[in-house]
Amino acid sequence: MSEAKRNNFLLILILGFLTALSPFAIDMYLPAFPGIAKDFGTDVARVSLSLSSYFIGLAVGQVLYGPFLDRYGRRKPLYFGLTIFVLASFGCMTAHNVETLIAFRFIQALGGCAASVSAVAMVRDFFSIKESSKVFSLLVLILGASPLLAPTVGGYLASHVSWHWIFIILSAIALSLIAISFFLLPPDHSADHTVSLKIKPIVKNFIRVLKDRQFSTYTFTGAFAFAGLFVYVAGSPIIFMDIFHVSAQVYGWIFAGLSIGFIGSSQLNILLIRFFKNEHILQFALVGQVLTGVVFLTATLNGWFGIVGTIACFFFYLACVGLTNPNASALALAPFTKNVGSASALMGAIQMAIGALASFVVGLFTADSALPIVMILSVGSMIATIIFLLGKSNMGKVIEAEEGSAIPTGH
Repeated sequence: MSEAKRNNFLLILILGFLTALSPFAIDMYLPAFPGIAKDFGTDVARVSLSLSSYFIGLAVGQVLYGPFLDRYGRRKPLYFGLTIFVLASFGCMTAHNVETLIAFRFIQALGGCAASVSAVAMVRDFFSIKESSKVFSLLVLILGASPLLAPTVGGYLASHVSWHWIFIILSAIALSLIAISFFLLPPDHSADHTVSLKIKPIVKNFIRVLKDRQFSTYTFTGAFAFAGLFVYVAGSPIIFMDIFHVSAQVYGWIFAGLSIGFIGSSQLNILLIRFFKNEHILQFALVGQVLTGVVFLTATLNGWFGIVGTIACFFFYLACVGLTNPNASALALAPFTKNVGSASALMGAIQMAIGALASFVVGLFTADSALPIVMILSVGSMIATIIFLLGKSNMGKVIEAEEGSAIPTGH
């Protein structure tokens, strides 16, 4: 391997680790929900609100960091965000009630969001447009390690030590990323002090982006379709550990197995876009998502499925999400040659906000039935399809994404 390839490999690995921090922080503590609920004298549904607050923090962070990364460069906001993440992780570890945990998880997300937003920006700094699509695809593979590894580790810690250790390890990971970024990242994008941080021009720019019909159609289509992943992440501890009574470790393995559906279809999409238009793949995946949701809802209403049928429905639903998300994202950003950063940040914020709302609704229900969770999944996919059909009828010609475009997906 030449020195240039070796340096690129190391750089992609670092960017991948930065991108995976927030997904790791989400997936790792899911198996600990029953233990946290027991310590705080509450139920799992209430603890899941700390997941919703994390999603809200990610949504807010998507919007905040974009202008700061342009004005101050990549490193300073990255170090600042990771430091906030570390401090908030210690706050989560020392929390004495669920309300405090919910608050610190919001702050933790605000900090951790800097890692993923900085990493995406640095892909554009260090690689050409042609290389970027390949780099993003490789980042998806690294992201895939999070839902495969994190719940298993979290389940082991929750079963054998204490859920507090999950946040200690997350702090250690963030501190390691600060050191790795400081010593191994090459010089980044130079700061541009002409970038305005005033609220009015930033808001005007976002409004201008939102008025683009193609952007708004595919952004909201993708957001409601992708909300199913948030509902699954928030609701799966309730379904598998509270309703089917599996252990934290077994839940970790189930979560890892189901993640293969999402990760596999995301990788399959890289192959499919060579032969089919993004719009056609999206349409096919939306139909599959709606049909899976209807079957899942019908079976749940009639009590037809046990744990095996539930796992199968989740698998097919998540596989459809793995196709809807990257294609909707690519089509939403396709019209822009300028304001790509603002459009990307706004799309991410809308996606996270709708996902946070959906997961919040999950947390409002008690842990005695899977029906509300399955109903939210079904309704979300139906809303996404309706937005897609209405938007298409009023849009005109669709501007397709560049061939081979791939946008990293994750939660």
